[in-house]
Amino acid sequence: MRLLGEQLIGLEQSGEGSNRFWAEDPVSGATLEPAFLDATADEIDRALRLAVLAKVELRRLGRKDRAHLLDHIADRIESLGGDLLERTRQETGLPLARLEGERARTCNQLRLFGEVVRQGRYLDARIDTANPTRAPLAKPDVRQIQAPIGPVVVFGASNFPFAFSAAGGDTAAAIAAGCPVIVKAHPNHPGASEMVGRAIIAAVEACGFPEGTFSLVHGAGHEVGVALVRHPSTRAVGFTGSFAGGTALLDAAMTRDRPIPVFAEMGSVNPTIIMPGALAERSEDIVNGLAASVTLGVGQFCTNPGLILLLASEETTTFIDRLADTITDVDPGPMLHSGICNSYYKGLSKLAATPGVRLRAGKLDAPDTTCTGHPALLEATAMDFLDHPWLAEEVFGPSTLAIICGNEFELYDVIQLLGGQLTGTVHAIASDLDHYGEVLPLLEERVGRLVFGGFPTGVEVCHAMHHGGPFPATTDGRFTSVGSASIRRFLRPVCYQDWPQELLPEELRDDSPAPVPRMIDGEFVDP
Repeated sequence: MRLLGEQLIGLEQSGEGSNRFWAEDPVSGATLEPAFLDATADEIDRALRLAVLAKVELRRLGRKDRAHLLDHIADRIESLGGDLLERTRQETGLPLARLEGERARTCNQLRLFGEVVRQGRYLDARIDTANPTRAPLAKPDVRQIQAPIGPVVVFGASNFPFAFSAAGGDTAAAIAAGCPVIVKAHPNHPGASEMVGRAIIAAVEACGFPEGTFSLVHGAGHEVGVALVRHPSTRAVGFTGSFAGGTALLDAAMTRDRPIPVFAEMGSVNPTIIMPGALAERSEDIVNGLAASVTLGVGQFCTNPGLILLLASEETTTFIDRLADTITDVDPGPMLHSGICNSYYKGLSKLAATPGVRLRAGKLDAPDTTCTGHPALLEATAMDFLDHPWLAEEVFGPSTLAIICGNEFELYDVIQLLGGQLTGTVHAIASDLDHYGEVLPLLEERVGRLVFGGFPTGVEVCHAMHHGGPFPATTDGRFTSVGSASIRRFLRPVCYQDWPQELLPEELRDDSPAPVPRMIDGEFVDP
């Protein structure tokens, strides 16, 4: 597939812009062709106008057709074969094996949403039938269903060029809900985004969907993204990235004449609490598992365990020594791009310069010419942590900070200082939980996913997964960006009172041609 570097607006290509940028190979530093053009205001407007027109047609086509589209998108992505993997490897430095796995995850989640749409449970259809003889007031006929929110703008993430990008979870969930999607491609893998975007558009055309169902635009800076969020036709935003980026989009959305929801996942330090009993029983296993989790993918996962909490003891001292040795033995690897690499070393240096913080493994100097991330371990006491709140900030990369607490009360104080997190992990045995009973409720208040005896990297795409957390991990901790429940972000309830049968959504009619599970007069009824 020959890349053009232009916008994909509906079924058309458009190259009206004059600002150009190039992708870069983070391993070699080579500039990759072709040049990509920033979208213009007119191109953004055309994409959103087409999306508005597509919304009505998307709902008319129905669930069966949307499910078929999602399946066909997955087929089209797979048909790109090794060309997609190779271009993505060049743009990200990620190994082919990782990219093969991520492509499979992406296609599987598209097909998962196809099944979700076919089953129809996500509609949460509810019917309360009329009772005209009820006294003192007659009861009306009231029916409710979840309806698509409208055009959704999705921002591709740098660290997942497939699973959180053009055809990632946000796009899949929005299309499943019946919403048109405009993707803002990530500027560090624009070629991969164009290839996947063209596959999506081919599927849209082949399945007979309106051209505004999907568009993809480029932009190296912030202007294109902000313009997409501020466009009056945008109804919701999906974002995975930095705290600064997420909050900037949230501010843009809240200052519109009609504010819209921004579902932003913005990172986390993912505290790992290791209790004395578990440390005594499984120290070596925890060392190996933790080192592997911290350095997996050169630490470029939002679930990277960036904070370790332990109680002071001789066993803890030995554990930290072993962890430092194990992390030192892990080879450095290429990071996704120079911006992430520079931010990583800047963050490490800030932590290491904090009074009381010791660098136990790794290095603080960024490589001169390559985007190489060296694994690192730092150590501090609970009092150092409590005195310097910035130690709780995420450093995105293969590092972690161990906090040694003098007693359980210091441990509780450290947990209470933390903001919202995506995950929280506990290694404990029964006696630990008896003695340190405040740990679990304090941790539960601050995280979206609790892990026991394992490690937080690796997010299963399934019905029960919650990948979210209280602010600042996300802008709204009630919602997930992974798993079938993520469709709820792009739906809103609509209630029909005493509405004629023929005008109701087909899933709410008494003799529905497309039966779904429903609650009827307070009882759940399967079709």
